[in-house]
Amino acid sequence: MKIVLAYLSFLVLPLMCGGNPNSNVYDSENAVEDIAVALEEPKSVENFEVETEQKIIKESTLHFETQDLQATYQQVTSAIVKHKAFLQSDTEGKDYNSIYRNLTVRIPTAAFDAFLADIGKGVAYFDRKEISAKDVTAEFIDIEARLKAKKILEERYLALLQKANKVSEILEIEKELSIIREEIEAKEGQLNYLQNRVSLSTVNIEFYKKVAQSEDATVSYGSKMWNAVKSGWNGISSFFIGLLHIWPFILILVALIFVIKRQLKKKKQ
Repeated sequence: MKIVLAYLSFLVLPLMCGGNPNSNVYDSENAVEDIAVALEEPKSVENFEVETEQKIIKESTLHFETQDLQATYQQVTSAIVKHKAFLQSDTEGKDYNSIYRNLTVRIPTAAFDAFLADIGKGVAYFDRKEISAKDVTAEFIDIEARLKAKKILEERYLALLQKANKVSEILEIEKELSIIREEIEAKEGQLNYLQNRVSLSTVNIEFYKKVAQSEDATVSYGSKMWNAVKSGWNGISSFFIGLLHIWPFILILVALIFVIKRQLKKKKQ
């Protein structure tokens, strides 16, 4: 950075002095200091006016019971096609007394309310219905302003790079440019992520159907008891079979106990 600042002072000093090499109006120390200030990123993003519309991230979670899983799924998929959304994930499974299906849908924010209304048709009540709207306008403006500042700084370094002659100066400027470009890419990534969350709302839908306990049970209570008795007998059999595998160790253990008892008796006598 010192090389860059020194090179800048050499370039702009004559211009600041009105083109007169004998002028003492502007000394080199002040020139270097002002150039350093010019190259710094603005301390406040308020220096940049960024016009943007309000940015809202909308999300919703729905949980409800249905009498027909397939019909409800068809209703959801029809709403997805109608509102130009897409299915991000689809999970189905079974609990103790219910069969369920979980869907995650990404829907254009403009169609968010209409999509929820279509999903709610025919639902008697929601076990859970959550709707959230997070305003990220300030965060969006802040990142945009910082990105603009980084790009201005990049332009300044590019201008310096065109004027640089020495290899050391070129390497120093390119090093700074590499850092700035990484920061620009990071800010652009943050903006793209926020814009994706804003433009496409997320709706998590879980619907389920209760299953009667008699349907879930395929074996009678008496059969379960008999299976438990057989399982216990098999456990005992496995235990004794396991003992047969370690009979030499058991024999050695019995012999040791016998010897120890005999020695204790002798001591007592």
